[in-house]
Amino acid sequence: MRYLILFCLVLSASSCKPSNEKTSKEDAAIETEASDDMSAISTKDFREFKVLDSKYINTSELWDVFNDDLKDFTETTYKALKPLVLDQDIPTIQKHINAGTVSYEQLTKFYLYRIRQFDRQNDLSLNSVIALNPNVIAEAQQKDIELRNRMLKHPIFGMPILLKDNINTAGIPTTAGAVALKDNTVEDAFIVSQLKSKGALILGKANLSEWAYFFCGDCPSGYSAVGGQTLNPYGRKTIDTGGSSSGSGVAVAANFCAAAIGSETSGSILSPASQNSTVGFKPTIGLVSRSGIIPISSTLDTAGPITKNVMDNAIVLDALFGEDVSDSKSIYNLWESPFYQKDLEKSSLKGKRFGAYKSLMDDKLYANAIKVLKTQGAEIIDIEAAEIPLPGFLRLLNLDMKTDLVTYLNTYGNENLGYASIEDIMAFNKADSLNVMPYGQSLFQGIADDFATEEEFTKIKATLKTNGKRFFDEPMTAHHLEGVLSINNYHAGHAAVAEYPAITVPMGYTDEGVPKGLTFISSRLTEKQLLQWAYVYEQASKMRIAPINYN
Repeated sequence: MRYLILFCLVLSASSCKPSNEKTSKEDAAIETEASDDMSAISTKDFREFKVLDSKYINTSELWDVFNDDLKDFTETTYKALKPLVLDQDIPTIQKHINAGTVSYEQLTKFYLYRIRQFDRQNDLSLNSVIALNPNVIAEAQQKDIELRNRMLKHPIFGMPILLKDNINTAGIPTTAGAVALKDNTVEDAFIVSQLKSKGALILGKANLSEWAYFFCGDCPSGYSAVGGQTLNPYGRKTIDTGGSSSGSGVAVAANFCAAAIGSETSGSILSPASQNSTVGFKPTIGLVSRSGIIPISSTLDTAGPITKNVMDNAIVLDALFGEDVSDSKSIYNLWESPFYQKDLEKSSLKGKRFGAYKSLMDDKLYANAIKVLKTQGAEIIDIEAAEIPLPGFLRLLNLDMKTDLVTYLNTYGNENLGYASIEDIMAFNKADSLNVMPYGQSLFQGIADDFATEEEFTKIKATLKTNGKRFFDEPMTAHHLEGVLSINNYHAGHAAVAEYPAITVPMGYTDEGVPKGLTFISSRLTEKQLLQWAYVYEQASKMRIAPINYN
């Protein structure tokens, strides 16, 4: 089985494309001005692993700081907590905590226990966690004290969250999976401050496709030099993880955290979320701050939540959003948290009109999802996917990252790193290429080689945004649609350049056991509606099944 890896993400981008789209390796190697999407950079059998385990994570050292605190957390304790925590949504877990059945300290230890049991150096290892917060147990104990003093501020209070390792986090290096950044100790990114202000616990960092999958060009999803090869719990070496937020998707699926944060340029949340049977949300660009996140593209990047269910997704999005004056695209919000979670249970699809792509109707899971939506009162209109190209998509990423990475290093990176350009990082990598870049760095080379005038670059961005919006706006206007229905991240490229939001929800499994997601896409700032539609579909279909080997 082969997968087309979409490299658009900001953090981003692996993509499983429909069979009627370009998938040959020859086509994938060619990017021209006429290229109509970013779905092509590499086609590779994801089982062709050159490296599996990290050469840079010392598991003994990783757990030394926790061993004393975990002595009292026995297998008996773990089994007693499983029915209260495993695969439960955040509101249910909070009810158990408020009832005194579980504490935040026990919850945190529960996830640490599972990470130690399943994540590395055993027959079920997933390599999804790249680092842990050494202070998280003490912080959880403090949350228990605050709860007794009635200081709970938000549903995310006390919930252990994993962050994709391109998001700056105080006390834990932010590496993007790259050895060049192993000493990148920094202050919290804006969204991390947002999470902490609502009482969330930062459990640690999730592995990712190195440099958010905009580095090697011919490597498996989920590989980074620092974190090793992330594997899919639904099929460790037979099912692709998706990328680039691979560790975030896998960790949520395997119940290593209450929720995780990913990032996307074009598909890097939608792809791993759908590949791991989780819910992934890519917001409107600017709703969630990008400051302090290692970039690909200041034009397209965004962070977003990956969760086991839609309710949790709304809760996490409520904790993340907020205006950041240091982010040029940040949106001034007229609404206050909680906004997205509020009245979610009252959502309805009656009278809502959605466009369904005729070219996807041969997919049995998609066709079944359409039937479920119809039973909930939705009106489904068959539409054709317009042949609207995205010329210069790769060049946009090249030209943005050439300057945006330098801006990150100068503004948010550790001042002692010593890199002034992408060429400096490439030179570092070449000094130990076998260990640091076993799959090469062809995409970095493309960034270094690409140049454009300001006028040319402005034209590329304007054309892409216009074409992306047309792809969705034209059928939505013509047929009076609320949104369109896709699969996984099949149309992530157009949503990316349009800067439109999208959410993917589990819609079942292929005959080979591969998870797939039903993806709702709509226009700017329709996050609340997307969550409502996804919630109704999720509750009516109940398609998610937890990975059986990790229960």
